[in-house]
Amino acid sequence: MAAKKKTQAETATENVTETGAAAETAATDNTSEAKTRFNAALDEAKAGAVALGDEAKARADKARGEALARGEDWSVEARSKAGELAEEGKHKASEALTGLSRVIDENAPTLDEKLGAKYGDYARSASQSLQDNARKLDEKSLDELAEDSREAIRKSPATAVGLAAIVGFFFARLFR
Repeated sequence: MAAKKKTQAETATENVTETGAAAETAATDNTSEAKTRFNAALDEAKAGAVALGDEAKARADKARGEALARGEDWSVEARSKAGELAEEGKHKASEALTGLSRVIDENAPTLDEKLGAKYGDYARSASQSLQDNARKLDEKSLDELAEDSREAIRKSPATAVGLAAIVGFFFARLFR
């Protein structure tokens, strides 16, 4: 009977072993469940990140499209305004040449009296030349003027650079 009867110590040891095994099985089940939940949370977070990324791309595309449309509108508006200002500037330059021509023409008789008829004729010739240039400026379009300018620069680049330097000098002195 002694062999068949377990001692209390053996029974306690078996109980502890069974409890440990049960606890180990429960811990394994809990770890497994925790891993499953963690993986599900990661998958959900990844799906949320993808959805946010897609939404951000859609918003960025929409904003880009609106910006391009506004930019094109502004570009067209700016070109239109620049054309208007260029036409206005061309007209004012023509008026200035005409006014200078009149002043020279009005002073030609004074030059005849004080310096001689030869200088008065030079003044009249200069006045006529200014008047002709003013008329040509009024008659030509901006595109024609631009092409004429390009052609003059191609023919004589040194003169063009010199004139640009002189004009720059006068503007610098004017706005100083």
